[in-house]
Amino acid sequence: MTARTQVERSMTDRYFDQLGTHFARKIYAGPKGAIRLAVLTRDLQQWLTELEPEGQSLRVLDVGAGLGHISEWLVQRGHSVTVSDPAEEMLTAARERLEAHPLQPGQSLEFLQLPLQRLPARGEHYDLVICHAVLEWLADPAAALHCLRQLINDHGAVSLAFYNRDALIYKNLIKGQFRKLQRNQLAGEGKRSLTPQQPLDPRDVHAWLTAAAFDCREQTGVRVFHDYMHEPFKAEADAQQVIEQELLYSRHPAYRHLGRYLHCWLRPASTDPAAIAR
Repeated sequence: MTARTQVERSMTDRYFDQLGTHFARKIYAGPKGAIRLAVLTRDLQQWLTELEPEGQSLRVLDVGAGLGHISEWLVQRGHSVTVSDPAEEMLTAARERLEAHPLQPGQSLEFLQLPLQRLPARGEHYDLVICHAVLEWLADPAAALHCLRQLINDHGAVSLAFYNRDALIYKNLIKGQFRKLQRNQLAGEGKRSLTPQQPLDPRDVHAWLTAAAFDCREQTGVRVFHDYMHEPFKAEADAQQVIEQELLYSRHPAYRHLGRYLHCWLRPASTDPAAIAR
């Protein structure tokens, strides 16, 4: 058994009970959250055209929805959304955010306090499943991808965003934290740390995607330069200009792999060479 396997087996899934305020302040109260939301929604706005003939409303599941920002964006566009999170505090915050929006005729909103692994047993299938910043908090992310595959219909899609281990390594190299890298100390420490317990190697993730019968059709980097900026440049930078440049370079082949998160558009695996090539 490898050292990595021993570490993985000693892990348990981490939920964000009693961390909602901390999460909101650290992630969404500053530019990190604004960049993340801008890139993710830009991607979804473009990618969803594959699933929305003539503006059709979709059945969407948001797994590990957190405070509900992406769910809110989808509800505002007329989609029926099921919000799932294992943490009661997060689910309550998402409910308060989403129930402030009136629903259109035929549109529905549902809330489930369930982890990803328990969702397939409900027997429901969706046009779109959102899974953002979830895999890196799980003990077995590879198995979680098989769960995601069971949750979409034959013509559905998954929007997957995961914490990029390569980007974390690069940040530590820039800071000269070579001993930390030598000891492989990349996981977050402490109950209030928002650095994931298991930053994911993109090569592992893409191998797991193949095993779970997914095709990765698109990939974007989320925060490809912001997290590497030095002070005082970061503090003095105009927030809107930072977002504009992040959007511009998030798909550039030289920079997208540096994103703190990688955003992937997944479709059921196809044997059609034209589909695979896209």
